[in-house]
Amino acid sequence: MKTTALLSGTVLLAVLQGRTHQGLDIVCDDGSTVYAPFDVVLNGALTVYGNPSTAQRIINTGINLHGEGLCVKLFYVSPVQTSGLIRKGQKIGTMLPMQRTYPGITSHVHVQMCDKSDPTRYF
Repeated sequence: MKTTALLSGTVLLAVLQGRTHQGLDIVCDDGSTVYAPFDVVLNGALTVYGNPSTAQRIINTGINLHGEGLCVKLFYVSPVQTSGLIRKGQKIGTMLPMQRTYPGITSHVHVQMCDKSDPTRYF
């Protein structure tokens, strides 16, 4: 299995039709391990889509985390746990199978600040 650290990898710039992209996409192979970029406190799982299609249900998970004064949401990640402390470099979760939902897409972890500000400066 390929692995990726959250703070490394290719940044994917999304161009959406008439919508603002409120986050940063980091290229990550389906099934890859996602690691903590710094010490984080996990604050529960999140649901990506409010009304998911059947195909979207398999990638409809993420995690809320806090650390270093930041509040961050990671989309398309199946977390190893949903509360507690995870140290920098430890596994946060596994990248969900985006290719099964969106064949041909560049699979990625979507990183979004809780306040929807631009996370780019942290990467």
